[in-house]
Amino acid sequence: MKHKQEVKFIPLLIIVLIGAIIWFIPSPEGLEVQAWHLFAVFVATIIGLILKPLPMGSIAILSLTIIIVTNTLELEEALSGFQNSTIWLIVIAFFISRGFIKTGLGTRVAYIFVRLFGKKTLGLSYSLIASDLILSPAMPSNTARAGGILLPIIRSLSETYGSRSGDGTERKIGAFLMTASFQGNMITSAMFLTAMAANPLAAKLAEDISGTAISWVGWATAAIVPGLISLIVVPFLIYKIYPPEIKETPSATEEAKKKLDAMGPLKRDEWYMIGIFILLLVLWIFGSNFHLDATVTAFIGLSLLLLTQVLTWNDIKQEQGAWDTLIWFSVLVMMAMFLNSTGLIPWFSDKVQGFIGGTSWMLALVILVIVYFYSHYFFASNTAHVSAMYGAFLSVLVAAGAPPMVSALILAFFSNLFGCLTNYGSGPAPVFFGAGYVTQEKWWGIGFVISIVHIVIWLGIGGLWWKVLGLW
Repeated sequence: MKHKQEVKFIPLLIIVLIGAIIWFIPSPEGLEVQAWHLFAVFVATIIGLILKPLPMGSIAILSLTIIIVTNTLELEEALSGFQNSTIWLIVIAFFISRGFIKTGLGTRVAYIFVRLFGKKTLGLSYSLIASDLILSPAMPSNTARAGGILLPIIRSLSETYGSRSGDGTERKIGAFLMTASFQGNMITSAMFLTAMAANPLAAKLAEDISGTAISWVGWATAAIVPGLISLIVVPFLIYKIYPPEIKETPSATEEAKKKLDAMGPLKRDEWYMIGIFILLLVLWIFGSNFHLDATVTAFIGLSLLLLTQVLTWNDIKQEQGAWDTLIWFSVLVMMAMFLNSTGLIPWFSDKVQGFIGGTSWMLALVILVIVYFYSHYFFASNTAHVSAMYGAFLSVLVAAGAPPMVSALILAFFSNLFGCLTNYGSGPAPVFFGAGYVTQEKWWGIGFVISIVHIVIWLGIGGLWWKVLGLW
């Protein structure tokens, strides 16, 4: 049996060469050699995440090994990312999201919304996005929400109306539902700390670099107003600029009713899942009153899922996404942490500050967050982008006098919203695009229009909302 080639040697060689060149360039004035060497490994790692000569976890292990072998960091320092509580929050949330898929509760929630609001095509798109929003606080894999729950339902509904990919019937209804659901998924991912895998990474970087602690409630409160407005405006805008041929969908509600009837009443495991989900939300919101942080709450939720046998230990072992995330996430967080503490990020911040000195913080904020947003054209993953640029941009904004909390939050929100741009820039993008209903040209065109809408809503209305909240 032939093994699948996992290592692409030419891209790997390019990455090693880039890392080596930076490594051997003398460190700039005012910067320790240790910080410069760590930066060389970091740059090579980020390029590795973009070119993908190996899976992300393998790249992280290679980077970790190089850092230890070259004595850039001590072994304990290099492994410190693995004890980071934020990383464990996201890993456990992956396990919890498995419960939604395994019990069928996620699919049931989506069909309930379709039955209630699916009589018209626009209402159908809102019902799919509403189910995504309900599930997002406890499903950090937006790819699992998109591909595991929404996509099969969208496919089934599209085919009910004779809309299939590759036979000229895409525009009947499928292309619109794919586009609206994908763009909705980018917004729901921005609305909760636990709705996308890289969100806790942004929160951790914010704390390390600017001393700004973003709580689960703080994140959700800041995102709720611009998030809900985006969720209302974006599907309607797509409906206008990329309309489906079929406007009425009475049989969608029938289809949903049939599926729900086939599922039967709520099963024992689904009831447990609902109870544990509600408990998780309550503790994430009010847990600080009992000195329970978000990670402890996640551990409580997972323990209950194991005790009630909603999940088995086998399910936990087989949740590859979670273990994969644990490895690459820990290594990236460790590097970001030490790039800050060894002085590279403060040094970079001082240099950029020299260029934008004298600019008002508001202008600096608008310019830098827009640059941050559109630089996503060069990235094939939210995580790679956050790892490469979030800390540096945040440190520059804080140095320019921008309020740390607003700066940290807007960059974190945009770290999800910029996924709207391309068919490769986030986990769910290839999933939806791969269904074949929307051309690349259309995907990029709609994505660009929506990017402008996001910037206006989140900087304009969001900015006013954060003023009301007293964040600046």
